[in-house]
Amino acid sequence: MAGLPPAVRALVEMSPVEDFVQAVLAEALPGVNVQTLIQPAQAFPLVLIRRYPQVGDWSGDTRFVDVADMIIHTFAEDPDGDEDAALLAEAVRVVLRDAWLLNRIVPGRGHLVRYEMTSAPRRATDWATATGPVQYADLPSGVWRYETLFRLAVRKPKTKPFS
Repeated sequence: MAGLPPAVRALVEMSPVEDFVQAVLAEALPGVNVQTLIQPAQAFPLVLIRRYPQVGDWSGDTRFVDVADMIIHTFAEDPDGDEDAALLAEAVRVVLRDAWLLNRIVPGRGHLVRYEMTSAPRRATDWATATGPVQYADLPSGVWRYETLFRLAVRKPKTKPFS
């Protein structure tokens, strides 16, 4: 049997917050790889989305708002990798803010009801200093990484995404 049984899918009220953020950023950042995992032969520029594991709140509310702290890494290569990674981090901030202000709905994923940048973009010169799961022992030569933290709340879609 391939995939989840329909009865299991029918129970699902919301997809992962990472999927919502990936959809919003991928549409708004043409020419940039927006992913949740590092690829074996990774191309840059890159936005890497991770949910911080210590925060999650559903509060038993039937309207279901998923509160998540997100770590968003932006990567860019030289010759201007440091500046480009910083500018990409700023573009991510603006895209998420606008998605919140404009009530951007992602079909089957929901919409933002809370947006807060909890830590401004900061340069992180190697992957080993990342606050989330580590996939590189170190960044590839000539690649720069910036890390920004956000607290987001996503309201579930009006209909279940998998029904």
